[in-house]
Amino acid sequence: MPKPILLAIDDDTSVLEAVVQDLRRHYGQEYRIVRAASGAAALDICRQLHERKDTVALFLSDQRMPGMTGVDFLQQALTIYPDAKRVLLTAYADTEAAIRAINSAKIHYYLNKPWDPPEEKLYPVLDDLLETWKQGYKPPYEGIIVVGTRWSPADHNVREFLSRNRVPYKWLSPEQHPEAVDLLKERGLDDSKLPIVIFGDGTSLVQPTSSDLATKLGMPRQAQQKFYDIVVVGAGPAGLAAGVYAASEGLDTLIVEGEAIGGQAGSSSRIENYLGFPRGLSGADLADRAYVQAQRLGAEFLAQQVTCIRRDNQYQIVQMVDGREVTCHVCLIATGVSYCKLDIPGAEQLTGSGVYYGAALAEAKSCADEIVYIVGGANSAGQAAMHFSRYAGKVHMLVRGDSLTRSMSKYLIDQIAATPNITVETGTEIASMSGNGHLECLTLKTPNGEERRPVTSVFIFIGAAPKTDWLPKDIALDSKGFILAGPDLKVQSPKSWPLDRDPYLLETSVPGIFVAGDVRFNSVKRCASAVGEGSIAIQFVHQYLATL
Repeated sequence: MPKPILLAIDDDTSVLEAVVQDLRRHYGQEYRIVRAASGAAALDICRQLHERKDTVALFLSDQRMPGMTGVDFLQQALTIYPDAKRVLLTAYADTEAAIRAINSAKIHYYLNKPWDPPEEKLYPVLDDLLETWKQGYKPPYEGIIVVGTRWSPADHNVREFLSRNRVPYKWLSPEQHPEAVDLLKERGLDDSKLPIVIFGDGTSLVQPTSSDLATKLGMPRQAQQKFYDIVVVGAGPAGLAAGVYAASEGLDTLIVEGEAIGGQAGSSSRIENYLGFPRGLSGADLADRAYVQAQRLGAEFLAQQVTCIRRDNQYQIVQMVDGREVTCHVCLIATGVSYCKLDIPGAEQLTGSGVYYGAALAEAKSCADEIVYIVGGANSAGQAAMHFSRYAGKVHMLVRGDSLTRSMSKYLIDQIAATPNITVETGTEIASMSGNGHLECLTLKTPNGEERRPVTSVFIFIGAAPKTDWLPKDIALDSKGFILAGPDLKVQSPKSWPLDRDPYLLETSVPGIFVAGDVRFNSVKRCASAVGEGSIAIQFVHQYLATL
């Protein structure tokens, strides 16, 4: 972003040069110093700067100039840059005129010539004025702008991708923000093809996919090597922990994630039972710390979706959605789980248009002062309720059971009870949803019978399903799709293990392919447990590598 400008005006070139040198020496790192040799020239400069949308922070003008006095200039400059600070340089004889100009030209200060030494007579005055100016200055936004409509699933997907990957952006809707239409017209973009993402460099993407955004944002899309000791599929807590330990122990490590670093845990607004963080931390903060740590230790990250793993002799070959492949000794599956879908009338049609699975952090500010419904009674639902209570006027938690105590940690139950705009409704579930273009009404089954309620946003946390439909058939799963490993494999599917030795603790039915975290059969669905499994998996990876 261009620096704000300090504009010095004086018809005496030697005086002007002295002013500019003093300003540059003290303010050159923060501000751009511009000069003008007359009031008329300074006004021309102001108009040009204004057309270029540059910012002027301060005018420092001499009073006695031919053609236009300093007071006259400052009066006219006031209409172009009303927020800029205005300082008049005067000779002692002009002091009375300067005092009168405080009202007529609304000058903020006048200084008598000479101003030497500037450390005593110039800088303290300008420091105070510029500090005051900075307090009221809002720099023009030059980051990513998303132009879209709130109830569009495509728009939701774009904002959710940016939010989950911690990419700052500004969202504008043509219905709510008239400047969005002007912005599109300036760039010759069609407002019928939303969402449109406009970047700080002036380029744009029309109706982009997650892959388009990842490429534009510089997320790595191609592996740096063809071969790795270990490829970790999934960058949730288990995958990140495995990456940290594998890289720290000297293994060539690639972590592949197709959605967002942190996985499902990365969207948690607050995790308060994680060891070592007595005040809690957000899932995004935990993911960011682990990402930086893994990178620092040498792990490589790849923003890709894995579509297949196959074994070739003693090697594992991992194929990406774009067809590229990498080969490794060991593959660790840490893809986690996704929230189960509601199988009720209206749910599928309204997904992304008022019906969301998981916390959908991109929607939080859109729900300001509205009534929000949270479906579910586990920790993830409780964390979401607390998060949305900061924005929404009212949060209703719909819990099918008779209480929260069987499925939610006590600290969350206590927080929810102490939050006045959260209401917990037990013995309640959704029977159907309806709306024209977006969610407008819920039909609820309550202990007192059916009820219809107006609503625009519902967030669903009703159990979890493993992300394993892409795996080869020789990786043994239980009836719900969770991956069998170690002793569980020997009990649940003994014929699927091909070797004479027993599988290692987290080894799947395919030797050299391991599993950690929520996607594993019988895992404990807690963030700390996933981190623990990802960490200890590397011990068994080393044992496996020693047999090759």
